Formats: sequence, structure tokens, C-alpha cells
Amino acid sequence: MHNVGRKNYLFCGSHEAAKRAGLLYSLLVSCKLNNVNPYEWLKDVLSHNINELTTSKLKSLLPHRWKKQESNTAA
Repeated sequence: MHNVGRKNYLFCGSHEAAKRAGLLYSLLVSCKLNNVNPYEWLKDVLSHNINELTTSKLKSLLPHRWKKQESNTAA
């Protein structure tokens, strides 16, 4: 499976684009491993103005930490 992903990255357009795609795939798999809905997580994360967030707030948006916030903000 690893080789299939690596060969697919050849079609990303550039080495940097392939790295970004791999990063996104890793975050989405992290959602799956932590029983987080990837669509809901990504929608919420993209709604933040990331440039203005502190490091600790950025870390709280990672899937394994976001799940805890999700239950606190759901009402």
C-alpha cells in the first residue's frame, strides 16, 4: 500500500505539493484512528483564522485533541 501512495504522489505536480498531500492524508487517517468525523474536523479547522492562533491553540485543533473539544462545544 505504501508503494501505491508513493507512486500517486508523482502526479501532485511538485515535491512540495506531494509533501502537503501526504500531510493532509496523515491528518485524515489520524481522524479515523481517533473516531473523529474527518469532514466535520476539517470544516471546523478551516473555519479558524490559523494565522492568528497561538501554538497551544493550534495543537488543540489536531484530531486527537479536537475530539475532546467537540464534545464540549456540542450543545
